Amino acid sequence: MGRTGLLTILCFFVILLDFYCYKAILAVFKSWTQKTITYFSRTYWIINGALIIGVFCAIYLNLFLTFRAVILVAFFLITVGKLFMLPFLLIDDLRRLVIKLKGRKEKVLEPSEPIPGDPISRSKFLVNAGLVVGAVPLTSLSWGIISGAYDYKIKHVKLVLPNLPKAFDGIKLGQISDIHSGSFYNKTAVKGGVELLLAQKPDFIFFTGDLVNNVTSEMKDYQDIFTKVKAPLGVYSVLGNHDYGEYYFGKESSAAKTKNLNDLIATHKIMGWDLLMNQNRRLKVDGEEIGILGIENWGMGRFPKYGRMDLATQNTDDLPVKLLLSHDPSHWRGQVLPKYPQIDAMFSGHTHGMQFGVRLKHLQWSPIQYIYKEWAGLYRSQQQQLYVNVGYGFLGYPGRVGILPEITIFELKRS
Repeated sequence: MGRTGLLTILCFFVILLDFYCYKAILAVFKSWTQKTITYFSRTYWIINGALIIGVFCAIYLNLFLTFRAVILVAFFLITVGKLFMLPFLLIDDLRRLVIKLKGRKEKVLEPSEPIPGDPISRSKFLVNAGLVVGAVPLTSLSWGIISGAYDYKIKHVKLVLPNLPKAFDGIKLGQISDIHSGSFYNKTAVKGGVELLLAQKPDFIFFTGDLVNNVTSEMKDYQDIFTKVKAPLGVYSVLGNHDYGEYYFGKESSAAKTKNLNDLIATHKIMGWDLLMNQNRRLKVDGEEIGILGIENWGMGRFPKYGRMDLATQNTDDLPVKLLLSHDPSHWRGQVLPKYPQIDAMFSGHTHGMQFGVRLKHLQWSPIQYIYKEWAGLYRSQQQQLYVNVGYGFLGYPGRVGILPEITIFELKRS
């Protein structure tokens, strides 16, 4: 089934949900005047109809990115609110159905009329409770857009590498990931995040993939900002699953798709970032060296597997420490741990921490953990380590709740 078919089915179910909620609200608030009902009905269906039309326009028309984001997010937030409200409406309908089947003739069948002695009918109570519960995700997700999208947080991590050469002891490494420039709508805030990174004065920097959502042109308004990302020992980058343009051009080869990828590669070069595509570099300090390896995207399941560890590890056997940039953390268990024990630490992104959850010093939770075992922070398996950065930007939902955008600063230590 194609994208249009899936979108049509989704919108059909949303319309059914809209109609169900609409009828439930009218059934409870029977005390409304005809004028109020008319006003409510027109407003309700104009808003919901406009959102459904807007979704199709946002996906199929070349709308301004900010306008498109507003439409999709409004649709998402309102639909989520209705889904949270739905269980209360179903409970009320089920309750009244049971009463009817029992043949009871109580006036509770009229949801607008309270039971004698009760200040409010059960139906009205349940619908009101549903409205309150439905407002919770709407409020929290709205706050995540206003407050969380650009609330960059510095994560300081001590990374112990026993074989680290003495010259690298105490050196600072910065990491950012998942910029997703096509989602941005606040250039000043994006610039502020870059300034936060540079203020940490990292000696070298890793970018672990997904510069764009779909096409290289998304970087047009942000290339000048990320060109400022510099470090004395260099900036090293890799590609993520979104960088290949497959979600826009499809999986099949085409001239447009090839040009888009070549333009993206050129953008890394223009910004002064050393893009590693199944390659490695020797980083030298005071005559001592460590290896920086970078592969193309390698993900489990449906995600592209262009990474070639056999190429990236060539001529690195003599290096005492090898640091690997690989966008998708599933690569760690899928290939690195079982086949490449010489990799000391891997650096990833990709998960975004689902942009929703809880992340405290000794506790973190997100729904993404039921998909990815390693999704945020530092992980160890015997002598090998993995760090997953939850991302600099955002995708789809233009905000973050609990899982804030991250800039990681590592201090490399021998012990």
